[in-house]
Amino acid sequence: MLAALAALLLHASSASAQISVEVSPLRIELTAGPGSATTQAITVANAGKDPVRVRAIATDWDLSRDGVPQFEGAAEGGPYSATSWIRVAPPEQVIEPARETTVRFSLAVPAGIQPGGYRTGVLFEFGPVTSSPAGRGRDVMFKSRIATLIYVSIGQPVMAAELTDLRIRSAGPQTQVIATIKNPSRRYVRTRGTLVLYDQGGRSVREVPIPDVPLLPESEREVAITVIDPEKQDKQPPVAPGEYKVEVRIDVGLQALLVGETTLKVLR
Repeated sequence: MLAALAALLLHASSASAQISVEVSPLRIELTAGPGSATTQAITVANAGKDPVRVRAIATDWDLSRDGVPQFEGAAEGGPYSATSWIRVAPPEQVIEPARETTVRFSLAVPAGIQPGGYRTGVLFEFGPVTSSPAGRGRDVMFKSRIATLIYVSIGQPVMAAELTDLRIRSAGPQTQVIATIKNPSRRYVRTRGTLVLYDQGGRSVREVPIPDVPLLPESEREVAITVIDPEKQDKQPPVAPGEYKVEVRIDVGLQALLVGETTLKVLR
């Protein structure tokens, strides 16, 4: 399990109050077996100056190709959904200023489930407290959201993955290498590894860690690796103009690394 913290700031449209909420953790990774059960806790804190109404919902989600969690349009009850396995309590409550509360979810794995990497989430919706919330309508009252993503690994399915593409992309002032990875297996993994930049003499001039990102079962995604970032030049020596070989070495849990090469031209 990875503990994380997120803060959400929201100006309510009907008042000058500002809602500030913190949720921790934002990611929970569980290893379970068929027929097993567990209960986990999530902390929700009101860091603002006014009471806040919180609603907690079990939800399906997916990732876009660039790794952004998607809730709207995510297939409900898909082949790797664990949403029907969990119950969230309490579903709704009010948190007073400078106070925190605990939201728990119970997860019960079906007895006959196949090995694989399953997922679900708890979506927290926040809004101001009103004297008659029913009269205002739920869509008006709840204005913004934070989610805790839950990964459930069942068994040890055979892992398979391949690096299908490697290209250079400019993202504003940054220069990135985009690695496209395909995971045809039923297993969920996270990426590790290193990108190495070599000059024409074969000398390593820069090493960059591969981002730690999820690779969902039976999916394909892009992993963005920032090679040059002008805002971090004080921490790294600048890369001189010229042509460089880029080599990526990605570890997804296979016996061999996923290795790819491309060329980067740095202009003045």
